[in-house]
Amino acid sequence: MVSASMTPGQYGDLAITQARSEPLVKWPSPSHNQYTIHLEHPEFTALCPRSGYPDFGTIVVDYCPQEWVVELKSFKLFINSFRNERISHEAATNQVADRLWQELLPHGLRVIGDFTRRGGVKTVITVKKGDWQDFDAYQANPL
Repeated sequence: MVSASMTPGQYGDLAITQARSEPLVKWPSPSHNQYTIHLEHPEFTALCPRSGYPDFGTIVVDYCPQEWVVELKSFKLFINSFRNERISHEAATNQVADRLWQELLPHGLRVIGDFTRRGGVKTVITVKKGDWQDFDAYQANPL
């Protein structure tokens, strides 16, 4: 709920802050079939831990649910919660993977951090957990 004392936009800041510390919203999986969910969030931002300059990238998630699937708004707010954090590409990708693994308990999970070139260097970080071998090969989406 937005209070009268909040300036416009603050409720979004609050939602993003809460997404960092509160559990992800999740739904029961609608099927016991083995299936893959593919998510892409092309607006990842964080701050370089050394320079403080902004880093940009796409976070790609593939997972085979067991009992739970992540609610998309909750996922989006969690990814947005990195925007003011000084964190490396490697640490951010691993934190996303660890949180999804712990909260969703999927059969398999793959998280890819595909970061925008900086200084001419392209960085792609891949974290795999559980039974991930059947996921399709990753192909960058050249938005």
